[in-house]
Amino acid sequence: MRCSSNSGFRLCRACKFGYDKIHKRLYLPDVFGYVGTIVLSLLGYLLIYVIDKKYEDKRRRENTLKLEEYAEWEKELPQPKRYKFFSKETYHKFFVKRWSYYTGAVFIMIMFITILVTTGTSWGVTAVFAHWAAWFYQALGIVDVSNWEWFSGRMDAIKGGFFNHPGSMRNMGIIIGALIAPLLAGHFSFKKDFRLKDVFFYAIGGLLMGYGARIALGCNVGALYSGLSNMSLSGWVFMPSLTLGGILGVKLTKKLNIKI
Repeated sequence: MRCSSNSGFRLCRACKFGYDKIHKRLYLPDVFGYVGTIVLSLLGYLLIYVIDKKYEDKRRRENTLKLEEYAEWEKELPQPKRYKFFSKETYHKFFVKRWSYYTGAVFIMIMFITILVTTGTSWGVTAVFAHWAAWFYQALGIVDVSNWEWFSGRMDAIKGGFFNHPGSMRNMGIIIGALIAPLLAGHFSFKKDFRLKDVFFYAIGGLLMGYGARIALGCNVGALYSGLSNMSLSGWVFMPSLTLGGILGVKLTKKLNIKI
């Protein structure tokens, strides 16, 4: 698109200013200050809570509310008459019993702060998979990603290797932890009751999630949790989009009768 100036296809100063303003990442404290941003964020979280409770009450009145039910083995064991730390009850509490959302939230908060302090970057998951693909392709000599614009500022990490990349170590920890958790609980199993049709939709869903995460520059971790924690406007933009997409996904899953 040409500017009215004689600069041809190069952006004139006025257009470039507008372009930069539109594409600038908006850090909310730059606009509202830290106190103002914290107040606005708390009000936003309160609004989400109120909307959620009203919707929950509506479903309860319609008798359509389904509360999550835990299996018997995930519930708390009866307390013994005499407390012993080294006991099956203690083991069950830490490694078998389903942790509450509050407990999970506290541990995620601690992990997020640890990542921020030790690496100087926010928590992210899906961007790491792009690095894994780059290492895979370059190891096979298929593609040289150094010429790709997205990797131009990330070549130091690519050259550093898998084991020197903090994000890769975190993702491997998530994968290994997800494997160890059911093993420690004694309930590891493979699901086999799915059809070829389900596999097809799983693949389509994975492709859409991967593509969407790159276009949005993050998933629910990097774009939502990190965005909100870093007081960025992007997190608040991502949240309603993610919610609407989730609602649409659930409706499609039910309509197409996909096993999950």
